Amino acid sequence: MSLPDTRAFLRWSTVKKVAIVGCGGSGKSHVARELGTILGAPVTHLDAAFYDDQWNALPMDRFTDVQRELVAQPRWVIDGNYNSTLQVRLEACDTVILMDVSTVAALYGIFSRQIRHGAGHKGNGVHNRIHWGVIKYVATYRRRMRPRVMAKIEEFGSGADVVLLANRRQTRRWLRKVAVEQP
Repeated sequence: MSLPDTRAFLRWSTVKKVAIVGCGGSGKSHVARELGTILGAPVTHLDAAFYDDQWNALPMDRFTDVQRELVAQPRWVIDGNYNSTLQVRLEACDTVILMDVSTVAALYGIFSRQIRHGAGHKGNGVHNRIHWGVIKYVATYRRRMRPRVMAKIEEFGSGADVVLLANRRQTRRWLRKVAVEQP
């Protein structure tokens, strides 16, 4: 899949529904909070919708229904991978942001988040719980999950603008540019 250069022109007046995807620790929640503020759009962190305070998962059919309700709204920013339900968000969004950081950067992200925030639910998009499964998922994301996510973006997000952010410096620069260009 050929993704566009992040310098591509976005029609900010039409950006109303943004799906942010990428590996754990890539900065999805940070970008969602910043972009939600810039665009004046409500932000949903899918971890908060999927897990309760005791880390119990919502049944998948209910989780899919919750996302359908979210994407039916006129404006939104939603962050989270959840590949099994990604189609719901991709078919409804006008913009996809793919946080495509290196494996080392993503591993750094999950461990630094643990140090900064500790474990648990923090109410700001931080749903932090590191265990072997999370580490393995992050360590193998680029090889195993990324191709599947990119294929879904190509298949179901064909009408959306796609922004690829490959590192934290590029992400900060892009967010500053968005803040200046936003009408």
